[in-house]
Amino acid sequence: MTDARSPSVPGARRRAPTRIRHAVWGLAAVLTTASCTGAPVHSPGAGAPADPPSAAPVVPPSAPSSYPWHTSIVATTFWVGEIFDPSAEDGSQVESAYDDRWFDHYGGCDGVVTAGKCDTEPRTVANGFFPTRMTPRENPFYLDLPFDDVGDEVANRQRAAVVPWASDERYSARVSDRGFSLLKNRWVRIRHAGKVCYGQIQDAGPGRYDDAKYVFGTDDARPANDRFNGAGMDVSPALNGCLGFTELNGENDRVDWQFVDDSAVPPGPWKIIVTTRGVTHES
Repeated sequence: MTDARSPSVPGARRRAPTRIRHAVWGLAAVLTTASCTGAPVHSPGAGAPADPPSAAPVVPPSAPSSYPWHTSIVATTFWVGEIFDPSAEDGSQVESAYDDRWFDHYGGCDGVVTAGKCDTEPRTVANGFFPTRMTPRENPFYLDLPFDDVGDEVANRQRAAVVPWASDERYSARVSDRGFSLLKNRWVRIRHAGKVCYGQIQDAGPGRYDDAKYVFGTDDARPANDRFNGAGMDVSPALNGCLGFTELNGENDRVDWQFVDDSAVPPGPWKIIVTTRGVTHES
């Protein structure tokens, strides 16, 4: 379950319907051509790390984080290449809020291609929760939060005041740069059912783009989004498997999460590939 996100305020970033249709048709053409010619869309097992862990990940001690915890948040699952609603302005994961070429940059469908459709798949510790039929070029441990600090006008105006690290040296000089995101690639610590995993922000949502009170608040505010069981985060299939979600594609799993600085991220399968690409907006 992911969202056909509709920006919540006038002026929020909306992808033109023609661009979404072109993205959907382009993805369908790639998958259909490979299926018709017999060419492999992906090589089975190609995404597995060279030395996959042999047991459930035991997270070593990490540096403490000063960022507040957000507790009991509904988390749904999304994946690169998913087409949730081809008729919606923002109904596919071929693009992300920060990357108009997410599908290409990631390396293709983050799942399995069935009858020309990019579907999700179970992920297991046997290969580090990596996809089984493709080789990702970016970190498969990704997520979104409902604050698009580049494309949403309200969020962009707020980001200098609400993003906790906006004044840090790495970011302060670029706060006014609409081609730079303060959130893309930032790390998040997530816990569920006694497990702790880490992922990088690569999209915005679900359902909202400007929910500063929830995303950056210190009082454990509830997400403003009222769709998808009030979800406040989408996680990738790798995070779904790593956290041991009860549903492969549902909206009933709940997590606790907090931002975490790079230095506090411990070793784990989430660091086999670390995404560093910045914003890619082609129009």
